[in-house]
Amino acid sequence: MPKQVKKIQQIDIQDFDFEIFYKNLARVSGKDYILLDADPKKLFKKIKKSCELIKAAGGLVKNAKGNYLFIFRNKKWDLPKGKVEKDEKMKDAALREVEEECGVKIYTNDEKLCKTYHVYSLDTRLVLKKTNWYSMTVKGEPKLIPQKEEGITKASWLSKLELNQVLKNTYPSIVQVLDVGGLLDNKLVVKPALQAIKKV
Repeated sequence: MPKQVKKIQQIDIQDFDFEIFYKNLARVSGKDYILLDADPKKLFKKIKKSCELIKAAGGLVKNAKGNYLFIFRNKKWDLPKGKVEKDEKMKDAALREVEEECGVKIYTNDEKLCKTYHVYSLDTRLVLKKTNWYSMTVKGEPKLIPQKEEGITKASWLSKLELNQVLKNTYPSIVQVLDVGGLLDNKLVVKPALQAIKKV
């Protein structure tokens, strides 16, 4: 069991049905759940089969002053990301999405930081979104232009000292990206050694 700052309810693996579990989540709020299994890869493959997979890519962008790019979308702090187009490479999609969503020119598009997964409903389907995250930089501290047609109401450069506002109102997958990117030094957060599958 990973370290945690709040109680996580463990789910029984035997006869676990992800679709039923997800539909029942609407009736409970504020709870976190975890699945522990001797073969997590096999379990995850089973869960993936019950969902439609959508690929996305995004970036953790640092400017010359050492501040990081965040967006505010759907009343939550987020990082710029978007769907990968047909025949597009994940790394290229990440760069394109960051530039489109924030009106910046990326200077370097470096190594992949990590990949995250989150689930949501689309019409009658369950969608599992896989997002590859890349480390990026820009020259200077350019002005940000949020892409309002994508629901982004604000784009900001934030220092590590300003991350509390983000951590109080973001998604577990974004916390994971910030952790892997080295932004959560000395902060008490859930380490996603085994990421809880949760409604995001």
